[in-house]
Amino acid sequence: MAATPGQPTTATPRRKAGRHRGEGQWAVGHFTPLNGNEQFKKDDDGLNVRTRIETIYSKRGFDSIDPNDLRGRMRWWGLYTQRRPGIDGGKTAILEPEELDDEYFMLRVRIDGGRLTTEQLRVIGEISQEFARGTADITDRQNVQYHWIRIEDVPEIWERLEAVGLSTTEACGDTPRVILGSPVAGIAEDEIIDGTPAIDEIQRRIVGNKTFSNLPRKFKSAISGSPLLDVAHEINDVAFVGVDHPEHGPGFDLWVGGGLSTNPKIGVRLGAWVPLEEVPDVYEGVISIFRDYGYRRLRTRARLKFLVADWGAEKFRQVLEDEYLRRPLTDGPAPEQPVQRWRDHVGVHRQQDGRFYVGFAPRVGRVDGATLTKIAEVAEAHGSGRVRTTAEQKMIVLDVEESQVESLVSGLESLDLRVTPSPFRRGTMACTGIEFCKLAIVETKARGASLIDELERRIPEFDEPITININGCPNACARIQVADIGLKGQLVLDENGDQVEGFQVHLGGALGLEAGFGRKVRGLKVTSAELPDYVERVLKRFQAEREDGERFAAWVARASEEALS
Repeated sequence: MAATPGQPTTATPRRKAGRHRGEGQWAVGHFTPLNGNEQFKKDDDGLNVRTRIETIYSKRGFDSIDPNDLRGRMRWWGLYTQRRPGIDGGKTAILEPEELDDEYFMLRVRIDGGRLTTEQLRVIGEISQEFARGTADITDRQNVQYHWIRIEDVPEIWERLEAVGLSTTEACGDTPRVILGSPVAGIAEDEIIDGTPAIDEIQRRIVGNKTFSNLPRKFKSAISGSPLLDVAHEINDVAFVGVDHPEHGPGFDLWVGGGLSTNPKIGVRLGAWVPLEEVPDVYEGVISIFRDYGYRRLRTRARLKFLVADWGAEKFRQVLEDEYLRRPLTDGPAPEQPVQRWRDHVGVHRQQDGRFYVGFAPRVGRVDGATLTKIAEVAEAHGSGRVRTTAEQKMIVLDVEESQVESLVSGLESLDLRVTPSPFRRGTMACTGIEFCKLAIVETKARGASLIDELERRIPEFDEPITININGCPNACARIQVADIGLKGQLVLDENGDQVEGFQVHLGGALGLEAGFGRKVRGLKVTSAELPDYVERVLKRFQAEREDGERFAAWVARASEEALS
């Protein structure tokens, strides 16, 4: 059993806070809010804002919204104000929030495990067309994000989503965010174990539960039994990775403390094997440790990764076992290295039942409501009622009879959704960028799409797996540090000395095979205009210098700075 929020566990005696305020950890008696975010959460639980949205703000309009709701609690229901149009990246860190805010919202639909029916996908598409000016981006956390949402329309959007079993509950905020899951859970031929029952039980227990709705910061989680390691488990706060125990059979290896942003850390193994039926209890224990012991003084140190780094794996496991689970965990093996680099399930693959699933790649996750409704129609026309989103901004149609595969592929590609994409289409990911994000400094989605086109034209023979991740700011929503080529948006000087949009370059990062962060070449910054030339140059050098079977990241590790510039 987890501890009651705001109270120490019975195994941890309360210590009176002295003159030093500490890190704001509840479990050691520090309950006084130490920053504005902690204060507004103490004043009123974020989940309570829904009533005000439905009864006040949606009726009286944007100007009626309390600032602590507008830039705080509304995130508990998936709502962020979006960036006011026309504000350049140089003003991102200078202007006050109210100067950056537009009177429209981004709204995030949480899709735990990436699981959708075609009916749900059709509703998502219809809402996009009616209320979001057609926007509907697929994120790298399996969600869908709308833009241009008016507060007046939010109650009706919720009603439509919830009528088909979807929600925006705790899609943002200091909450348990969407649970990543293998998009081919329960159907893949090579699956170690299906984590779907655990995801369902965690949703039932945790999501929307006020016991867990006031965390120090966001809490990201992942559960997958795929040998492809397809949910970026290394960079989640908690992750359960499918393994086969030599004595106990299939279960999950437990990881904690991963995360990127400006202080990236790869998660650590606790060396514990967790059977499927115990995953929800262990999840609840880990999130309870975060709630009770997590740092609440500084927002920049409030993620679980900082507590794990300070405690170490051994102490974290001991606290989990002694204070929360009240029993020891079983030691277990590490996951095996995946046999292939691509983890997105793109292409045509046989299912356990003899049917097929078909994965396809939009451009950098950018789709629209009309396209989503057409995907639903195409899937249904070929016998499928189920689709999935992936943690790589891709989608999958499930349950396709062999006789229908060729026609389905043709239907998808007619929508510019490639089942056999180039490495550049397949491997390029981009965050929202300056178009809508208040934190962004540069444009990302259109830049990524044009980069794909340029590289396909310039290096059509390139056929190696390559990841190119483009982020509009240092916060790494697009995982720049773990990409082959990671591009962090910033303002740079061009050849004329003018300040323009550009990128700091990270090279040779990876997840899965040999997880690690990319290398930064001293002084290497590239303007947006120079980006295609730079990427082409580096990839051609890789082609010329690589050894047989050598991956890009391995080449980067040994290459000279001149070769990488």
